[in-house]
Amino acid sequence: MVCVSRIFQRFVFVLSVTIFVALGVGIALGQFGWFGVHADDQDGAYRQMHVYAEVLQKIQSDYVTEPNINDVTTGALHGLLESLDADSSYLTPAEYQVYKQRPTGGVAQEGMTVSKRFGYATVVNVVPGSPADQNHIADGDVIEAIGGKSTHDLSLAVIRMMLEGKAGSTVDFTVIRPTKPDPDKVTLTRALVAPPALSEQQYENSTILYLKPGVLTADRVDQIADQIKAAKGHKILLDLRDCTGDDPQQGVRLANFFIKQGTLATLQGQQFPEQTFSADPAKWLTDAPVAVIVNRGTYGAGELAAAAIEDLKRGDVVGERTFGEGSVQKTLDLPDGGALFLTVAKYQSPDGKKIQDDAVTPTVAVASPLDDGDETTPPNGDEMLNKALDLLKAKS
Repeated sequence: MVCVSRIFQRFVFVLSVTIFVALGVGIALGQFGWFGVHADDQDGAYRQMHVYAEVLQKIQSDYVTEPNINDVTTGALHGLLESLDADSSYLTPAEYQVYKQRPTGGVAQEGMTVSKRFGYATVVNVVPGSPADQNHIADGDVIEAIGGKSTHDLSLAVIRMMLEGKAGSTVDFTVIRPTKPDPDKVTLTRALVAPPALSEQQYENSTILYLKPGVLTADRVDQIADQIKAAKGHKILLDLRDCTGDDPQQGVRLANFFIKQGTLATLQGQQFPEQTFSADPAKWLTDAPVAVIVNRGTYGAGELAAAAIEDLKRGDVVGERTFGEGSVQKTLDLPDGGALFLTVAKYQSPDGKKIQDDAVTPTVAVASPLDDGDETTPPNGDEMLNKALDLLKAKS
């Protein structure tokens, strides 16, 4: 049998550590210190490690050409972590070093939220007026490659790093659009993209207050609260389409404005202390009828707000299934200098549905028209908006 090289041995060791973490196995792993696993699970993990080692040894000894074990290592670890969820990532030592040194403020971007679906980077939503919007990038577009590198072979953390840079610098994409058979090559110029302003409008003789936040930050949720207080007695139409928000707690805060009591969300994980987020009567603002509009670009905090309003029967949720994002990650340093970004807990709706796994399915389904790059209004107008207004008009 061909002797296993030191590189191969190191690979097996690193992969073994990762398998244990990914499976949630409580075997003591030096700096990780996990413990308390059932003996049968422990035996199963060891058997699986043996299979990995055997497969890799066959690759090294019998593959048509001598493989680059470092490349094999990276590919296997990326695949292992991404089999768990989009947010769990493996970073090589070089990638992790760049990640730790990246600037944390004032970084220019393209104006879009990106995650991974089906193995590739996917556009979740786009900021109006941003470089991405100006180049007709839309929800659901797949970024096949960035700078000539396939996003299939990159972790989500690295993809997001590659999208950032200095204002005025450029980045090349290969984009696959749902409405076009052939990929497009796009060059975007990075810019400091400001979040969209809170959009406010009155409908039905000023009896319905329409609010479109665009993003759910602490300041934006405060602005929504001010609008609701100023329009006391109005019915509320909350448009969370293409609404992004990386702080799930802002979604919980927003839901609390409409829900006086009950569980708004929970946060659970295998080794994560369970948390329950209950409505605070002191933060409740209105019992007026409310409707929420969502689409596939509704992401993160907005999904938590919509799920609470829907599950607790507080109002209608209109539109299409949301993206599905709501989790907590932990960074685990690896012995070779790399790192894992591992999902350790997920948010659940009041009915117990995991947002990241199940997303939010509206009570009233209305499909959005396919985006073919035409920015004109659809023939029947905004069908989601019209449906939500009809539902609110029918409520007293």
